Amino acid sequence: MRRILLSTLKILVSAALLYFSLRKVDLAELVARIDVSSLGWIGVAIAVTFLQIFIGVLRWREISAECGAPLPTRQAMRFNVIGTFFNQTLPSSIGGDAVRLWLVARNGAGWRAATYSIFVDRAIGLIALAVVIVASLPWSYRLITDPHGRSALLFVDFAALGGGLGFLLLGRLPWPWLKHWWGTHHIHACSVIANRVLFSRVHGPKVAVLSLLVHVLAVVIAWCVVQSIAAPILFSQIFQLVPPVMLITMLPISIAGWGVREATMGLAFGYAGLMANEGVNISLLYGAVSFIVGAIGGLVWILSAEKAAQGTVPIEVPK
Repeated sequence: MRRILLSTLKILVSAALLYFSLRKVDLAELVARIDVSSLGWIGVAIAVTFLQIFIGVLRWREISAECGAPLPTRQAMRFNVIGTFFNQTLPSSIGGDAVRLWLVARNGAGWRAATYSIFVDRAIGLIALAVVIVASLPWSYRLITDPHGRSALLFVDFAALGGGLGFLLLGRLPWPWLKHWWGTHHIHACSVIANRVLFSRVHGPKVAVLSLLVHVLAVVIAWCVVQSIAAPILFSQIFQLVPPVMLITMLPISIAGWGVREATMGLAFGYAGLMANEGVNISLLYGAVSFIVGAIGGLVWILSAEKAAQGTVPIEVPK
């Protein structure tokens, strides 16, 4: 019953935020701006999204090996593509992580190693996103002139960065109880793994570069969407506005980030002195690209050996 209520609440949040966001948009005008060249740019955005998934796979392989759950590149790519489908269908923007965990665990790695690999991968990605936003603050702070927008940007970014650094610090604290108390045992183990990966001479530089590249490619995808409707937005503006929006969209309060992404993008564009409706337009098309990639992931899932072998078994992750 709790899960049903939570899912219903997320659906209502998505619907409400989409309703208020779409009031700023003339959908007929948006459709009229889409032509043959627009479809070409959307195709490029889809291709870049698959490249982004592959870059994420390379990072995940480095991390999962340290967690005792080594994955072949082809298999990891398949799991990640399947994850994009469940990101679009499960009631959060990270629902695909639960499915990736299930797939890795059922593939022989075990629940603990699978959980650690997903959690550490997500944590390192979050830290990298916060670093990207901090690095662009000197420019984004000038772009966003509204004081409320500036305050929100600083709060969201430094909260994420502080949480990420706190997570890494946990693994370096010498207190024995952190390893044994039920409330910190697993998160401490994940922190130790994250530190070992990030500060390793072998894995660290590679994981750092891959993590940053994942977020740069998210900006490139948004730029392709901008080009598809010839929106009067500069690449530098997209680079400064999209990462904070992606950070907020990660909050598991809606279905696949729908509604939250549109409302946040429109608000960010307004704070930056740009047209809020263009922000919503770009967000809708960005979501459409994700939906198309997710649909392809759904086909991969339907044709997968895991689906054939476990098709009647519900996907459940132990608490």
